[in-house]
Amino acid sequence: MAHHVDVTMTHQRSVRGEGRGADMAIRRWVETDTGHRIPNHKMKCCNLHGHRYRWEVEVRGETVTESGVSEEGMVIDFSDISRILKEHVHDIIDHAFVVWEGDEKTLRALDAMGPDHHTVIVPFIPTAENLARWAFEQVAPHISSAYGNKMWLSAMHVWETPKSCATYHAGLSD
Repeated sequence: MAHHVDVTMTHQRSVRGEGRGADMAIRRWVETDTGHRIPNHKMKCCNLHGHRYRWEVEVRGETVTESGVSEEGMVIDFSDISRILKEHVHDIIDHAFVVWEGDEKTLRALDAMGPDHHTVIVPFIPTAENLARWAFEQVAPHISSAYGNKMWLSAMHVWETPKSCATYHAGLSD
């Protein structure tokens, strides 16, 4: 015999989220195998090396209230976030070597690999912090609602190792 429980949810907004109407945060991630080098690093990160990066999106906003739609009760469908992450982060740098445009030694070495080598040249030193900001800027324009609920990319968490994470938050560039 099934037991029925009557549950009522009340929507409470925190003081922090009041201005944007946030009442929920969700996260979704993808992983890439990506190489980089920190040319001026005082220790071993000045060598060519790679990581299994985890690119974790955090979206904040209101849940969809339109009745009967697929996204009802969601901020955004996780599959939509996966698609955005795949297209705008994963497919760009998975199995690539990310190199700062000013790192002449590494650029020469990668050039010797030939035109088929997947090299991504960026205008910044590819630290986890800078990659978090880059990924945020790639993903943010694609986070939107078809249902009028307020939502925005609030953070990009980039895990370089299981113990090391850099986070870029919305509003830090404002």
